[in-house]
Amino acid sequence: MKDQIQGKVYVLGDNVDTDQIIPAQYLTFNPMNPEEVKMYGKYALSGVPPDQGGLPKGHIPFHSADEFISDFQIIIGGKNFGCGSSREHAPIALKEAGITLVVAESYARIFYRNSVNGGYLTPVESDERLIDRICTGDEVFIDLNENILRNEKTKETFSLKSLGEVALIIKAGGIFPYVEQMGMENEVS
Repeated sequence: MKDQIQGKVYVLGDNVDTDQIIPAQYLTFNPMNPEEVKMYGKYALSGVPPDQGGLPKGHIPFHSADEFISDFQIIIGGKNFGCGSSREHAPIALKEAGITLVVAESYARIFYRNSVNGGYLTPVESDERLIDRICTGDEVFIDLNENILRNEKTKETFSLKSLGEVALIIKAGGIFPYVEQMGMENEVS
């Protein structure tokens, strides 16, 4: 995890579920196989309804059908991001598509934990409803030490909630590397 991130955002709405993030028909790929895991990136967000992607301007494709990695690095979501099934593949799909960070008003607990525990991406909560203030394609700068997001287009700055101790797990690369780094292997059973 980087403390400062800059990139293009893709804006989604409320209740983006794991079936929208990676539809069930694409779960046949083995996430442990380097040749197959990249397919998750190709199909990431392919289940998002056309009226939702790129809010508020209407649908803007996350990437073209033949690409594995999106032009976007950050997702801005609304409430309850990652709801639905406990699909561990959802944060993997976003990571494989090139997403490093998601900023949402709130998360489904299982998506949040899968993102953190696997070290796939950084889930940050916003203090404001950013989906009404930022547009798909805007460039943003995020400083996780200062807990701010700045829209480089409008120069508006927004507060983010601190990651707290979760940041240590993300920086270690997930829960297992964190446990090893902290010397707690024998304490976990």
